[in-house]
Amino acid sequence: MTEGIKQTEFTFPNQVDFYRGKVRDIYFFEDQLVMVASDRISAFDVILPEPIPYKGQVLNQIASKFLKATADIVPNWIVATPDPNVSVGLKCEPFAVEMVIRGYLAGHAWREYRDGKREVCGVALPEGLRENDKLPEPIITPTTKAKEGHDEDISREEILKQGIVSEKDYEQLETYTRYLFERGTEIASEQGLILVDTKYEFGKYNNEIYLIDEIHTPDSSRYFYKEGYEERQELGEKQKQLSKEFVRQWLIENGFQGKYGQQIPEMTPDVVKSISERYIELFEKVTGEKFMKDETSNTSDRIYNNVQAYLEKEN
Repeated sequence: MTEGIKQTEFTFPNQVDFYRGKVRDIYFFEDQLVMVASDRISAFDVILPEPIPYKGQVLNQIASKFLKATADIVPNWIVATPDPNVSVGLKCEPFAVEMVIRGYLAGHAWREYRDGKREVCGVALPEGLRENDKLPEPIITPTTKAKEGHDEDISREEILKQGIVSEKDYEQLETYTRYLFERGTEIASEQGLILVDTKYEFGKYNNEIYLIDEIHTPDSSRYFYKEGYEERQELGEKQKQLSKEFVRQWLIENGFQGKYGQQIPEMTPDVVKSISERYIELFEKVTGEKFMKDETSNTSDRIYNNVQAYLEKEN
């Protein structure tokens, strides 16, 4: 198996800035940015020590596909994908919130509900729900976008009260979020999947709202298999799912939830290989396409050369 890309250290002509996120390396230019999807993996807002081969390629290619499939709903930031791991797009000014939308009671929302809370981000939830039950209707549970550390739940009321987003813009973000989730649900259903929950990020370019970052990937979304969903719920069994949740579960089982003093369990070659295989499986299930592994011996050189060729062509 090819080695994963832990990080990139490029310098391009006319580059004005650089930012390393949890999983992406971002190269800024005057009005564009080059986003390199590395193979780093994060869980509980912590970057794990070993990269996962092909993960970046999986995320970048899924995001690119779904950004194209939703461009009629809201304009998005992508201009080109000159490499399997790279997206080039408009340099938007991001909103300081992430729009999380949930159609089912799973993950973080379930853990809150299980612990007795009947309200998530200011949205009331009915009594008597079980883990992974379908919600009466999809709910929007935004989070603040933290530069470091944990994103925090926040309500619509608090966002408006603190002036994080204007009311006019926030209403538009909610509308876009619902339409995108509806489209994502339809696409997932065609592949025999249920889009359980997901998050969207937005920004502004020339005073217009754009969809930015990635959408409907395993890092930003949770999917269940549609076949057998009802039966598993009736029997109280765990749902068969496609998402990064299996990584979180592996960490929880090994005593790690990102809390102070906890040790990240050892990521053996077998663990890394199994996570990589799950990401590839997810790509194929979500897109309905065969994943083509890029077996370049030096992935870093390939990325640099492809980006450089694109920039030269554009200039």
